[in-house]
Amino acid sequence: MIINLYKAKKQRQPDIKYKELMASVSHDSGIGMRTVKTTNCEYKNTGECKLPHKTKIRPTVNDKIDDFDKNAIIRGFWFRNEVPTLKKIVQAVNDDSLLPNLTCTSLRRVLKELNFEFTKRSRNSALTERADLVVWRQKYIEDIRRYRDEGRPIYFLDETWVNAGETCSKVWIDKTIKSLRDAFLKGLSTGPKNPTGKGKRLIVAHIGSTDGFVDGGLLCFESKKNTSDYHNEMNGDTIYDWFCGVLPRLKDNAVIVVDNASYHSVKKDPVPTNSIAPPYHSELNPIELAWSVVKNHVKQNNTTFKLNDVKILLNEGVQKVTSEMWANFVSYTIKEEDKLYDIDIISDRMMKMIIY
Repeated sequence: MIINLYKAKKQRQPDIKYKELMASVSHDSGIGMRTVKTTNCEYKNTGECKLPHKTKIRPTVNDKIDDFDKNAIIRGFWFRNEVPTLKKIVQAVNDDSLLPNLTCTSLRRVLKELNFEFTKRSRNSALTERADLVVWRQKYIEDIRRYRDEGRPIYFLDETWVNAGETCSKVWIDKTIKSLRDAFLKGLSTGPKNPTGKGKRLIVAHIGSTDGFVDGGLLCFESKKNTSDYHNEMNGDTIYDWFCGVLPRLKDNAVIVVDNASYHSVKKDPVPTNSIAPPYHSELNPIELAWSVVKNHVKQNNTTFKLNDVKILLNEGVQKVTSEMWANFVSYTIKEEDKLYDIDIISDRMMKMIIY
């Protein structure tokens, strides 16, 4: 109804100003101005309108902050021998031009996801991680160090996603071009085509080591759901079937590092567990850096925003990640392991100072 009214009024009064036109449509339809503007804008951009009951998926604060940044927010304080408080953390985040501004409420949500807790002891208080998670992390680092010392091959597994609308957020354009007509007369372009939205999505899984991505180990399929979290479409059966095909391609006596996603450890007879799972330390998995290279290749070369073309770019991006790059990624991860291990020792010492 809104679009039909808009078209009819625009046809009768082609010179009418946009604001007046929106007000007229709102008045005649009895629909609020905001809904009229949103609907008209959506129709112009996508060629269709969502039904009123369909809600738009908005990015949460956790979507806006990279996993690397999330984990660095608190631990940086411990590493500098500073006791983190909510006020200090908000100030540090908002002073960083690379991070989105946060309110105290948003920061509390981030801290809750990372399983930090506000600890009060005696007359002093500070933000700390749950003791069981610190022990869990320390044990992982000690185990992975031992496996390296034993000379065992270590593989890192993870999933990600790639949207059909993946593209660079910033590009160079000719600011002297003022319009399509101007560009046509000068034989130039107004700039690269922009996607109308994120589009369809590919869900991807792979496994790699210092030797590079495992040949034939790529899992890639089209997402069937319009959800903000790709994990919803991964399940134990999918991972199990893929994993069975990957195992024969790995070296003997290998160690495989996976995160704590539920579909990575499906049990036939599950036992009750705590609903709060340990947070995922993305900085301890070098495949995250490999994914960055792959996605960057897609963004820089995606011009059609068609899923089949994006799938080709995805495969090209995987091929670009060499064994030398993987070796560097693993070296970076080892440095992060050492940092975290040292931070745990420092934070433990500082907490003892706070207590006493």
